This record gives sequence, C-alpha cells and structure tokens, in this order.
Amino acid sequence: MSTTPQFEIPTDMRKMTEQSLEQVRTAINGYLQFLQRAVPGDLMGGSEFSNKILEYAERYVASAFEFAQRLVQVKDPQEVMRLQMEFIQAQMQAMTEQAKELSEAATKLMMGSLKAPTKGGSS
Repeated sequence: MSTTPQFEIPTDMRKMTEQSLEQVRTAINGYLQFLQRAVPGDLMGGSEFSNKILEYAERYVASAFEFAQRLVQVKDPQEVMRLQMEFIQAQMQAMTEQAKELSEAATKLMMGSLKAPTKGGSS
C-alpha cells in the first residue's frame, strides 16, 4: 500500500482547465499560421532560416501544451517533479539541436550571400 498522499484536481476544475488550454492552443496555432502567411520569405535572411524559426516555435508550443495537459492529470507531487524534469531535459536537448541547426543555416546563408553577385558592382 502506498503512503504517498494522493491529490487530484476536482473534475470540474480539470475540465475547465483542459478547455482553457485548448482555447489557448487554438489561439497560438492561429497566430503561428498567421505569421507563416504574413512574414515575407526573405525576412531574417531567407525562407529556410525563417521557416526553421517558425518550426521551432510550433514545436515548443506543442511540447508546452503537452506538458500542461499531463500536469492536469497528475496524482502526486513526485509525478509533478518527474514530469517537470522530463520537460526540462527535453527542452534543453531541443534547444541544443536547434542552436546547432540555426548556426549551420546561418553559416550557409552567409556563405551564399558572399557568393551572390551584387548589383552595380565593379566589372
């Protein structure tokens, strides 16, 4: 028998929280879609680069909402701590990978701009 005290969010409060999370998720996804359509492809140095940044933002939003939904379901403080540690570790790993990818994309972009002919240059 477990001696860990159980704490559970009341059903009404859980439903209300889940509905609020879904409304916020819908609003943020709509905003990200708007940005994708509204931001010119050459902003921030090129469409590949700006697409990567938007993709990372979408991934972060999705993982944050997944984390929040999992938190609503917890039964004890240890589970909260475990979820928090898993989330932090996953975010740190994602940030490391994203920094590497963005660095490579920025380098590629700069190298491409150095090779591109300039208008009105000397002949």
